[in-house]
Amino acid sequence: MIIKPQSKIKGNENGLYIVSTPIGNLKDITLRAVEILKNSDFILCEDTRISKKLLSKYEIKSKLISNHKFNEKKNIFKIIEYLKSGKVISLISDAGTPAISDPGSVLINECVKNNINIVPIPGPSAVAAAISISGFSDQFYFYGFLPDKKQKIINELKKLSEFTSTIVFFVSPKKINKIIPEIKKYFSERKVLICREITKIYEEFLRMNVDQLKKFQKEPRGEITVVISEKKIEEKNSKNLSESDIIKINKMINKLTTKEITDIICQNSKVPKKQVYNYCLKVKNEN
Repeated sequence: MIIKPQSKIKGNENGLYIVSTPIGNLKDITLRAVEILKNSDFILCEDTRISKKLLSKYEIKSKLISNHKFNEKKNIFKIIEYLKSGKVISLISDAGTPAISDPGSVLINECVKNNINIVPIPGPSAVAAAISISGFSDQFYFYGFLPDKKQKIINELKKLSEFTSTIVFFVSPKKINKIIPEIKKYFSERKVLICREITKIYEEFLRMNVDQLKKFQKEPRGEITVVISEKKIEEKNSKNLSESDIIKINKMINKLTTKEITDIICQNSKVPKKQVYNYCLKVKNEN
């Protein structure tokens, strides 16, 4: 396998370009993204109506090909042939970075099989935006969209609650009220940041402890990004002496001082010194 150095990849080299587009505010697009889209022979997009708004703003006149989850497999042969013939093709989604909770992975894997050049054009990301303002740990697990059926949602949230890292997932406004009771059940004592309409006019960020979460009085608009803080891990010391520790103490009780016994036991045990010391005093008093 040959990995091409980034410095040798030119802006107009043929291949597939994975281009990030704004997640709301149309100004959130890079100069490089605009240049690549203008130089593309074809632009693959989910919804041509949505993409035309962005392309029109930046006077991008490249040809559009509808490419969504219902037809991406059907499009594969035609697109691969275009790429093999030397065409420059860009893949965009309705918002954000393609192939992340959006169509794209099918085409990308086919390009890998055919040794076709694939170039990422980074840019806006709802996940990165939400994490950056959360104040939570930057070690995070991104789930994507929660499943449709309630039992599957419950099962997935239960699994996610076992992760000690920050958790990020997307949820539609129609489902948010349905999952709030489950979030409270499985993520109690953690913090939550609910992001709605990121970068848009009615952008909203709700911060609170999970236990304070309440259902929305009205169904909110726009896709929602939920960020749940990392799980606090407290070191739990054993409250009870093990049987082996008790046997050791009983053997040493008449030979060493209470302090000496305590130091020896605590070298290989997480039992608090005070507890070991008090137990030694108890045994000596009983003797």
